[in-house]
Amino acid sequence: MTGKKAIHFGGGNIGRGFVAEFLHQAGYEVVFVDVVDALIDKLNATPTYTVTEVGEEGTKTTKVDNYRALNSKTHEADVISEIATADTVTCAVGPNILKFIAPVIAKGLNARKASTPAAVIACENAVMATNTLKEFIFKDLTDETKGKIDEVARFANSAVDRIVPHQDADAGMNVKIESFWEWCVELPPFKGMEEPKVSAIHYVEDLSPYIERKLFTVNTGHATTAYFAKLAGKEWIHEALADADIRSKVDATLKETAKLIVSKHGIAEDEQNAYVEKIIKRFSNKALLDKVDRVGRQPLRKLSRGERLVAPAAELAKDGYKPVALLATIEAAFRFQNVEGDEESVELAKILKENDAAAVVDKVTGLKESDALYKDVLEVVKKVQG
Repeated sequence: MTGKKAIHFGGGNIGRGFVAEFLHQAGYEVVFVDVVDALIDKLNATPTYTVTEVGEEGTKTTKVDNYRALNSKTHEADVISEIATADTVTCAVGPNILKFIAPVIAKGLNARKASTPAAVIACENAVMATNTLKEFIFKDLTDETKGKIDEVARFANSAVDRIVPHQDADAGMNVKIESFWEWCVELPPFKGMEEPKVSAIHYVEDLSPYIERKLFTVNTGHATTAYFAKLAGKEWIHEALADADIRSKVDATLKETAKLIVSKHGIAEDEQNAYVEKIIKRFSNKALLDKVDRVGRQPLRKLSRGERLVAPAAELAKDGYKPVALLATIEAAFRFQNVEGDEESVELAKILKENDAAAVVDKVTGLKESDALYKDVLEVVKKVQG
């Protein structure tokens, strides 16, 4: 062990099975922070858990130990103290939760006396999530901390990619996860100091191409599969992709996002096509047993302005191209309503029922009349409501 300490917000499957696994392998003691009492108690009562990687080549199991867990709701002072002496602060809580974890992180940074800055890295399925977290944190930093922020913390955006499938009912703290993974972190924020030495991290000078390629291929493709699969009455993602009609719709959607990625980031067309094929192959992995309802959940977030469906469609429309396949996917997403266990799908149904089409477009997608995509999405909503 190196004696380094990592604070990780979010004790869920991605937190335990991806971020914490790799921090553990790099010799960090991991302190999980969450607000779910039962999860905190289970982690503290379980000295080790296993991460089982599932792929075409078979399975591989890794043991994770050297961790603790704290409840930031009931033990905030302890969390502040841990952040004050931590080497890294990471999170995998969902983009909508960043504003809730920011105040305690700010208090921890205000209390820092460490000689080196803490590396703050948000590991979320969102564009530049660390920047978003940083904005929330800055609201609660003292003027003194703000004045010496580079000595206190370095904020680095990241792009993470790993599928966590449906977990076994008796898994406990153990996590089953796909064998493929990608974790890219921007290097420039660490200028003048040593970046965290985690072998799983691929450091890059410019993260934008990696984030958008991942979000508009992996996340767009996954969501597209789920929403058309739900309409077709499928239960599993691999089952959906074996359906020629669903597969053709996914291919058409990813052809449109590829057009954007290639033109915007200068990625070679052949390279992007190969990336798409690799992604489809991952989704089709029967061993993952990934449920359609799990992948499609939180449609309100996935239909929002900066997310996987509306964002690429809006950029293409702005460039004068009508994204027909993406609009069909957006329609399928709007039809993902009242799904058991998913509050957002229930809220989506309520919004569609209680508002006219223009209000729905504004509330759900954030698109304005001045956006080139606006009229097309307005028509989609009218169709869904009709």
